[in-house]
Amino acid sequence: MRATRPEPEKIRAAGKDNPDLRERDLAQRLGISEAEFVAAHCGLSVIRIDPRVDELLPALPALGEVMALTRNESAVHEKIGPFEKVTAGRHAALVLGEQIDLRIFPKHWAFGFAVEKGVGVDVRRSLQFFDAAGDAVHKVHLRPASNREAYLTLVQRFAAADQSQTVDVQPPTPAVSRPIPRVEPQDLRDRWSAMTDVHQFVGILRALDLTRREAVHLIGTDYAWPLATDAVPAMMARSVEAGLPIMCFVGNRGCIQIHSGPISNVKPIGPWLNVMDETFHLHLRIDRIRELWAVRKPNSEGHVTSVEAYDAAGELIIQFFGKRREGEDERREWREVVEVLPLEKNQVDAA
Repeated sequence: MRATRPEPEKIRAAGKDNPDLRERDLAQRLGISEAEFVAAHCGLSVIRIDPRVDELLPALPALGEVMALTRNESAVHEKIGPFEKVTAGRHAALVLGEQIDLRIFPKHWAFGFAVEKGVGVDVRRSLQFFDAAGDAVHKVHLRPASNREAYLTLVQRFAAADQSQTVDVQPPTPAVSRPIPRVEPQDLRDRWSAMTDVHQFVGILRALDLTRREAVHLIGTDYAWPLATDAVPAMMARSVEAGLPIMCFVGNRGCIQIHSGPISNVKPIGPWLNVMDETFHLHLRIDRIRELWAVRKPNSEGHVTSVEAYDAAGELIIQFFGKRREGEDERREWREVVEVLPLEKNQVDAA
């Protein structure tokens, strides 16, 4: 059971006393969720909005150019561009724009806020959405080229009747370690080998009650092999050198955000590995990668190769693929990049 939540006034005071701290970090210091921190400013610089995803998503293209942000504990993924090709759905929604590419799971969008920071010409506006635990699932930040009038119309349309300064969050279910389920390895290999589309992989996991990480541990090194946990910078450096377009997936319970294209401006700063390109920004905590895997999944054109990073709890942090169109062979250059990445030490010792 957590300590008593601070009153909204104390939450706001802490924000004023620590202007250089990000809301997420300050919320953690206060022992509250980020959604609770934002809610404390309702009626002042924040308006609570109803996160009716099926209605809200089709309204976002009117904003024009924005910055879309999706993150988890160890990676922040930012894309600049307009919302395009929006398909709403009760269980899953899609945004398939040239720049902003999202897979959205509406049941996890529990709270929404329109947030303003700064004053006068320096005011910054955003739409922020959180899950039931108060963790951010997606944010949309306006940019100088955004349509401010469309934003104000959207906020007015979706403004919630309840504008109180508190939200009732549900603590996330604590992760419980479990032994890997009793799965016949040959059954997994038969199903894995029979894939004709990488999207069939999720169905295999469900059928065998396996997590993604458990499956790569079980399948065998012809389909998945462990890499050195510091191999991501090498992968990026080789992709930059070759001008190789890649795909980068970062997600959480409510949203997965995808970059497709080349990368160029890669900068390590402390534990962070950063990509700072014109329309794509990535901030990745390399020190939180506990396992890194190269994974091959069969498809109708041969196979697709990914690099997958997991944290200490076994949660997926980030995935990388070579960019390809449906029906096309995977780029040979991408396979070559992955196949020469340094192996995890135990793999080297066993070789």
